[in-house]
Amino acid sequence: MRGIWTTDHVRQAEDRLLAVTPEGALMRRAAHGVAVHAARMLAEHAGSVSGRRVVLLVGAGNNGGDALWAGAFLRKRGVGVAAVLLKPEKAHPQGLAALCRAGGRVVPLADGPQWIENADLVVDGIVGISAKGPLRPDAAELVERVTAPVLAVDLPSGVEPDTGAVDGAAVAATATVTFGALKPVHVLNPERCGEVVFVDIGLGDELGEPDLRRLDAADVAAAWPMPGPSDNKYSQGVTGVAAGSAAYPGAAVLAAAAAVRATSGMVRYAGHAADVVRWHWPEVVATGSIFDAGRVQAWVVGPGIGTGSAGRDVLVHALGQGVPVCADADAITIIAERPEVLDARDPDTPLLLTPHDGEFERLTGKAPGPDRVAAVREAARRFDAVVLLKGHSTLVADPAGRVLVNKARGSWLATAGSGDVLSGLTGALLASGLEPWLAAGVAADIHARAGELAARGVPASASGVLAAIPDAVRQARSLAP
Repeated sequence: MRGIWTTDHVRQAEDRLLAVTPEGALMRRAAHGVAVHAARMLAEHAGSVSGRRVVLLVGAGNNGGDALWAGAFLRKRGVGVAAVLLKPEKAHPQGLAALCRAGGRVVPLADGPQWIENADLVVDGIVGISAKGPLRPDAAELVERVTAPVLAVDLPSGVEPDTGAVDGAAVAATATVTFGALKPVHVLNPERCGEVVFVDIGLGDELGEPDLRRLDAADVAAAWPMPGPSDNKYSQGVTGVAAGSAAYPGAAVLAAAAAVRATSGMVRYAGHAADVVRWHWPEVVATGSIFDAGRVQAWVVGPGIGTGSAGRDVLVHALGQGVPVCADADAITIIAERPEVLDARDPDTPLLLTPHDGEFERLTGKAPGPDRVAAVREAARRFDAVVLLKGHSTLVADPAGRVLVNKARGSWLATAGSGDVLSGLTGALLASGLEPWLAAGVAADIHARAGELAARGVPASASGVLAAIPDAVRQARSLAP
């Protein structure tokens, strides 16, 4: 798993490392990483490095110093470099001196727009991880003039580093070079960060336990259940799906099919859409009622079951079976309106809640807000459950405070029925025996991969996402070392 650390933890680690490192060494190491990637971007976007024009937007402090030192390194590659100093009196002195020695220009703030308009690349060194809030007017005005690719130093200026929130003017970077550790902004607002390039400056031993985690392909491949020579349909996990209705059978078909596609050993469907599910997926053992569905290793409950007394009875029955339950859609609304239904649950039985923002607000009484990590952590603690908060970047929290982040792969999953597919995937992984926190994270990863593969650059339906699940699993396994 990749670790992600809050800015407070990164600053503390940097302070410890700075205490035993020669003055300026860390900054030059970081700046060299910026310069290397800047040269790569020039080659890709402008066709060459030498003779190209780079403009540095330089704020106060160390972030501006990183940009200035990067400019000095670029000058050695024959790049024309001009620095626009937003606060000349607070510019990093050593970095500024290095740029001037290398033959870089320092241009007045008033002349910044004309230099920006002729740039082949702009380096954003306006603010660093200590900054809060949007860009100030002078910086915002310069950023509005940018048409060239933008390389951000550590994070895009104006984006909140620990939440990824944007509340006003902010940089939208083509790429971001970050140092020592990934920060929350890099996974919570990937659209603003662009490609994230990691530069190791030696912080590893100083960081401690990460605040957030992200699964990589190796984690997904290792966790994905694969049958062995002694397995049978029961040992691979029996997934129960209680979803849909006679009038609205789509949720039932999608959730049950996702469990099948996730190679569940057996899928039992229980509900009024039994005939439709059986017609589409004859391998599903379908019955009209959850009360005679037979034994399962996990239940998926909620999509399309309704929020009346019948849906409530279905949820209560599933919660009382002593197996993990993935509660989605209507089940979440039932819990929000009638929280006493959770009394049917054995406290030791895992519960996984999968709300989108609207359902989260119904469930907790307030919207997730800009600090989605804090919100999902609190919800997991409050309900003693794993909570998967859907969104552009999906968050999975457990009651102990662990949080997984599934970085977005585009907006392809913003389509009707996509959540039903995710529920079926999650239920199958729960039935296989994966712990709920990991099951939810792996399901979110495969769901996102399937959405990207199904789309291939154009919007795709939930049925398309469903069909791409096997390819998504193969992709994760092929990328694992």
